[in-house]
Amino acid sequence: MNRVSALQQVPNDEPEKTPQKEDDVPNEEQQREEEEHKGDYLDVRSRPFLMKILRKQGDSQVLFADKVLKFTTSGKMKRRILIITDFAVYLIDPLTGGLKRRIALAAVDKLCLSELHDNFFSVVIPTEYDLLMASTRKAEIATLLYEAIKASAQYELEELLNWCSFEYNATADMIKEVLFEEVEGGVRTRIVTKKA
Repeated sequence: MNRVSALQQVPNDEPEKTPQKEDDVPNEEQQREEEEHKGDYLDVRSRPFLMKILRKQGDSQVLFADKVLKFTTSGKMKRRILIITDFAVYLIDPLTGGLKRRIALAAVDKLCLSELHDNFFSVVIPTEYDLLMASTRKAEIATLLYEAIKASAQYELEELLNWCSFEYNATADMIKEVLFEEVEGGVRTRIVTKKA
């Protein structure tokens, strides 16, 4: 049984842009929406090693890119670059620049996440093992993945929103359950192994 604390939101250090004309002044809601759904937080086009991976796989349209934490079968956390394109989900090792996993959007069956501020989500792939990841941009990832699958694979992704727990297949013969509990000052998350 592992206890994993929630990730902290990293402040955005980008300089503010000042509007040129009064007509160009975006309202607060537009500004908040743009900040919440930026998409490519890594500027993939300026990183040759990432573009090389995408070109080799035949992808070019980046819908989302950011650093996330991926949980291994043993419960360890690994830093990964998550890229969502209009065809696939990529996990790339930021230290080596190596492609760790490519999942076609058509292979994704379900997305599991809680409505709490826990940062955890699972991508369910019935033909392979599932992914358990954590990101402060969980809601944006879920929205973009849902829309990309609907557009490219012509089916709707089943979204499982659950307040207290969800299961995922860590391997072909190991099921883990992620349990969430609201506690004073935040959310407590536990990952437990269930019998297959």
